[in-house]
Amino acid sequence: MDEMLNQLAANASAAGGFDWTYILVALGALLSMWASNKVKSAYSEFAGVRASCGLSGADVARKILSRNAISDVSVNHVAGELTDHYDPSRRVVNLSDAVYDSTSLAAIGVAAHECGHVLQHYTGYAPLKIRTALVPAANIGSKLGIPIILASLALGLSPIFAQVGVWLFSLGILFQIVTLPVEFDASRRALIMLEEYGILQRGEVAGSKKVLSAAAMTYVAAAVSAVAQLIRLIIIAKSQSRR
Repeated sequence: MDEMLNQLAANASAAGGFDWTYILVALGALLSMWASNKVKSAYSEFAGVRASCGLSGADVARKILSRNAISDVSVNHVAGELTDHYDPSRRVVNLSDAVYDSTSLAAIGVAAHECGHVLQHYTGYAPLKIRTALVPAANIGSKLGIPIILASLALGLSPIFAQVGVWLFSLGILFQIVTLPVEFDASRRALIMLEEYGILQRGEVAGSKKVLSAAAMTYVAAAVSAVAQLIRLIIIAKSQSRR
């Protein structure tokens, strides 16, 4: 792999004015756009399908928490579109405008997914612990990695600075990779609970599953896009070290 990157770096240095590594960024952006459109399409499709149970997203969240004897987590309404999330520091499940009061299959699936994160937290799910521990380092890496690399190139600094930038950026990618099993597991838990607790009928679970599967693809796309960006940065850093 390292030999291949060295060869790509050599080719990039000899390529003249056109930086072909931008193709990696473009492919990542296209993948992210595709995933975003996919989740919006799936959500729109099942946002109009009402669940036979008649429960809202907030009702479902509270029912799941109650069934699992979790009494110290509240369910709150937050503004925005698809801003749903579980805040472990405040013990709050935040549900967005389109989820909190809605009785649709899409809303119920999202609410159950967030409760899946609650159960991960309360059962000590290892990937969630790792992701939480990575947050500070990932935030620093995401903010400083690329600026350090660009500054190194612009100012003609030692290649070591570019390498530091690459390592910092890698921390953010590690966070995104660890996020994948966390999100997939939360959806798996959600779908099991929706059926086992009798909240949705089997045919209705399929609708919620389609929404959650589409949402999961946005995390996959983000991770792939970030890896493509990392490869580009490594190539640039190696090109600089050749000069």
